[in-house]
Amino acid sequence: MELCIDYQERAAFLKALAHPVRLQIVHSLLTMGCRNVGCIEKSTGMSQSCISQHLQRLRAAGAVIPVRSGNEVYYHASSGELARLVAALMGEEAESYVL
Repeated sequence: MELCIDYQERAAFLKALAHPVRLQIVHSLLTMGCRNVGCIEKSTGMSQSCISQHLQRLRAAGAVIPVRSGNEVYYHASSGELARLVAALMGEEAESYVL
């Protein structure tokens, strides 16, 4: 049985992670859990508008999921697949990540 793999989707996913700030954002979400733009801004040192642009790209690729809580939007990593990929890149164990 042949598996149907969407290579375009996988490439877009990897392309979204192929920027240092986006990788840092995803790694932060996986290590610290769900966070809002303000928290991400403080941990990266980037401006809110810059973070928002990177989050938009990550959302479009399906790497992060936004969750609204009142006036705030919190982001978390989308999947165990993402956690395993980032763990492999960082030389860490995916089991220690927050999903």
